[in-house]
Amino acid sequence: MGKEVLDLEVLDRSSRSKGLIYQLTKKGVYCMDLKKIFVILLALSLSIEFISCAKERKVEAPTQEQITKNLVPPRVEVTGPAFLVELSDLKAVMTVNIASKEIVETPKLNGSIKITNKSKDILDIQAVTLEYLDEAGKPIAFGSGEKVVKVYPFWKALKPEEVVEGSLDVTIPRKAIKEKALGKIEVNLVYVPSPLKRETLTLPEKIE
Repeated sequence: MGKEVLDLEVLDRSSRSKGLIYQLTKKGVYCMDLKKIFVILLALSLSIEFISCAKERKVEAPTQEQITKNLVPPRVEVTGPAFLVELSDLKAVMTVNIASKEIVETPKLNGSIKITNKSKDILDIQAVTLEYLDEAGKPIAFGSGEKVVKVYPFWKALKPEEVVEGSLDVTIPRKAIKEKALGKIEVNLVYVPSPLKRETLTLPEKIE
């Protein structure tokens, strides 16, 4: 009897244990199902919101465009007392409002510059500056608010007949392009002859 009672108790505990495990398992499945449903609903709501936002977003047409105009002639060469200067591939680049056709930013002048030392001395080039002139030779001024970049630094010492090349990236007045007022470009070379000459002065000074 004792044994049978013991077996029944064990079986009962085992059944209860199995029932407990089963209940836990069902709860776990139930919770997992809730999580899956929540994730699906969340993903669905996000998808709907994303699609609605995409529909509301309109593609705007560009309001500005970049226009490039070639300068005529595209290549010029001039010889001075000490240098031979050559400008080539000169282009005016501007940003224009498509509707009004107005230039909205200060135009740029791009191109190539080539400098040859034609003197018998070593010449130390510091910079190249540009001036824009009309047909009468008068300077064309930059307008109010325009970006003025007329200096192109070089920092190059040239021996006789030595050549240096570079790329121009400066600005040009809006008026020179819009009104087609440009007639000439004046190139100024800032240089120092080498060797440098020095002078020393001695002043009599004492601290009292």
